[in-house]
Amino acid sequence: MLIGVPKEIKNHEYRVGLTPSGVRELVAGGQHKVLVQTHAGLAIGFTDEQYIQAGASIASTAAEVFERADMVVKVKEPQPVECRMLRPGQVLFTYLHLAPDPEQTKLLVESQAVAIAYETVTDERGGLPLLSPMSEVAGRMAIQAGAHALEKAQGGRGVLLGGVPGVSPARVAVIGGGVVGLNAARMALGAGAEVTILDKSLTRLKEIDMVFGGRIKTLMSNSANIDECIREADMVIGAVLIPGAAAPKLVTRAMLKHMKPGAVLVDVAIDQGGCFETSRATTHQDPIYIVDGIVHYCVANMPGGVARTSTQALTNATLPYMQELANKGWRQALLDNPHLRNGLNICHGRVTYQAVARDLGYPFVDPMEAIKAAS
Repeated sequence: MLIGVPKEIKNHEYRVGLTPSGVRELVAGGQHKVLVQTHAGLAIGFTDEQYIQAGASIASTAAEVFERADMVVKVKEPQPVECRMLRPGQVLFTYLHLAPDPEQTKLLVESQAVAIAYETVTDERGGLPLLSPMSEVAGRMAIQAGAHALEKAQGGRGVLLGGVPGVSPARVAVIGGGVVGLNAARMALGAGAEVTILDKSLTRLKEIDMVFGGRIKTLMSNSANIDECIREADMVIGAVLIPGAAAPKLVTRAMLKHMKPGAVLVDVAIDQGGCFETSRATTHQDPIYIVDGIVHYCVANMPGGVARTSTQALTNATLPYMQELANKGWRQALLDNPHLRNGLNICHGRVTYQAVARDLGYPFVDPMEAIKAAS
């Protein structure tokens, strides 16, 4: 199989779908080849020479990568120009986040390609192994970014997370106790903030209480507790995830008027549409905006800010699945591995992920049916 790695083109997106060491693993057996667009990883220190030494070939344009590759490996969802370069039966393996993105979904359906989403691949424990590394990064970055947004020059309250002797620390509320929320809470606690986590699972709240030895306050996530908690918070982290589906709007615009002026909202769920009613996707170039006196940080590719770390973490997680797809071919790989099959979102013009079909009004086609029909 020929695996293609184009350069990412989203605003301030410096990650790349595969590291040179990942290339070396893929080509080691001599069965597969890798084609990398020139300078795809240059911004984070991965040169064309390193890719060549690892066994890759270099393409001068993205068009060449898309034209030649059997499987295209990316990081971010394909932009419209990339969607239009996909061909029927070609495999696309990347983050997709289709539920809040009707245009991308339409273009992928029209392409007749086989689109497998990192964020809906599962594991034996019910986890999301390809989303997890970026969730860890985003959760940790949320506190870093939120702390900067709290500075007065950014429109924030002018509050230091950890305070100083004689001055109270900031109060941080984290909505969602999953991978993002846990990592955000850990960073906030380490910075000396007063932290509260809200989650709908009592079992999860008990686990968090055990992990942190009671140093973090835990609350059941419901509208009353969220409303009460954000009134006192200096920073609120939106860390809610419903796999493959649009994020629920848990903080309404009406709630903002009860918050402290200059408080900060960091919406890590923005890839799935955001969990604050006033959220809209921003970029690293222009990351924040203010609504009703509340600072919003809603960067849709937050881990791209630490692109080298993120690329290495992502390749560690995705490489075994790339090898499986390459070694067996996409049909057999998906038939053999139900967890990888859960990543199939679109197959030859059919929407094969139920939450995406429901949220965007497409008929849902069972993945097994779609795979067999494409054989």
